[in-house]
Amino acid sequence: MPGTVGAAVGDEVGGGAGELRRTLSFRDLVVYGLLFIAPMAPVGIFGTLQATSHGAITVVYVVATVAMAFTAYSYAQMVRVVPRAGSVYAYARAGLGEGAGFVAGWMAMLDYLLIPAVAYLFSGIALHALVPQVHQWVWTAAAVVVTTLLNLRGVRTAAVVGFAVLALELAALVVFVVAAVWALAVHGPQRGWAAPLTGEGGFSPEAVLAAVSVAVLSYLGFDAIASFAEEASGGARRVARAVVTCLVVAGALFAVQTYLAALLAPMSAAELAAKPGEQGAAFYTTVDAAVGGWLHDLVAVSKAIGAAFAALAGQAAAGRLLFAMARDRRLPRALAKVDAGSGVPRRALLGAALVTLVAAVWAATRDDGLDRLSSIVNVGALTAFALLHASVIGWFRIRRQAAAPSLLRHVGVPLAGLAVVSAVVVEASPTAQVVGGAWLLVGLVVLGVLTMRKAGSSGHSSPSERSSPSERSSPSERSSPSGD
Repeated sequence: MPGTVGAAVGDEVGGGAGELRRTLSFRDLVVYGLLFIAPMAPVGIFGTLQATSHGAITVVYVVATVAMAFTAYSYAQMVRVVPRAGSVYAYARAGLGEGAGFVAGWMAMLDYLLIPAVAYLFSGIALHALVPQVHQWVWTAAAVVVTTLLNLRGVRTAAVVGFAVLALELAALVVFVVAAVWALAVHGPQRGWAAPLTGEGGFSPEAVLAAVSVAVLSYLGFDAIASFAEEASGGARRVARAVVTCLVVAGALFAVQTYLAALLAPMSAAELAAKPGEQGAAFYTTVDAAVGGWLHDLVAVSKAIGAAFAALAGQAAAGRLLFAMARDRRLPRALAKVDAGSGVPRRALLGAALVTLVAAVWAATRDDGLDRLSSIVNVGALTAFALLHASVIGWFRIRRQAAAPSLLRHVGVPLAGLAVVSAVVVEASPTAQVVGGAWLLVGLVVLGVLTMRKAGSSGHSSPSERSSPSERSSPSERSSPSGD
């Protein structure tokens, strides 16, 4: 199958558009995914989840991992049959049609451009706290410039540096785990050993589910791996395996660190709920009380560096999305050019970096900048996830592009994933819903304009230009199995 799909992709590119180089190993793919997620992602929302779940925070992350597994599985299904840059844009375009593909890419664009901005801002805030003489917007801008230069050097260079940063993050996490275990052995837990699993004062399914709707946002980013499908040296199957592996590893890391922190936390879940102002620093307060200030500083530095390189992975994924949409003439064609020296979509990367820089620096100059940005970054990704699940059903069951489609794999799992992301969108903040709705409306207007232009010029286009990606694929590709 990889050979036939690759040929189809090559046919689609045509017209002078560049091709990406297959240089990424399985390890590189997992590194990009874990960088974007960040191994210690729960640090910032630990207090909020403790309060919301009534202390059952570890169960929250276990349930969230299972919930996001449906999305990971749908990605694994589609990357095998449409191994193209652009991720969910390419999948929805193949499974649901060009219009749905554009909407999926447009909504994912909001996520891929703003999540790095949030990460850069967090890095700037953390570095400003360590070196207050330098304003946080300067640190934020510096983080954008450094990581953009690494991305422009090439995907392999960024992956190598990213691996080193990820190793440092994991080392900091190991230090935290060892120090936490030592503190528990010497002083004992602040509450029962089962409390992070059962809650404090009784288990509440409603409270856990409410916290899950927030916790799943920690996982946004593992899907970025699929954006590198055309640069993976081992083909689509390796990308699919990397997506699932990244989610499982992240889920395990999240569960371990939240379990230990919950046992050591000096404030109970009820106290955190009564004092919302204490929730943001709850993890650091726990580290200070249980181990000491040195570990607080280590975690803070790790988060500052890790956030910048999470943005590096997000910026790289955004560049691939812009590149793929431009290659299909859904964005300005100039963004589809690949640099001959580095093999990266330089113009698309610079475009993504510019938007991210403006958003991050703007937020860094405002007291409420982090709150404003973080409240709107999620709806775009979740809407794209919904279209991803629908594309699995569309490809395998409606268009029947598989020899033996499975009711469970190709309908049951996507429907479960669709239910999960729909529930999270419903629980999103009103600001996020309004911004997401406005962005969707603008996208529909743009789609309408593009459709009218295409209709007006269809009489001058060739049959291959008028056909959809799946219609141009070879017979062997259309009848290929799911590859489970």
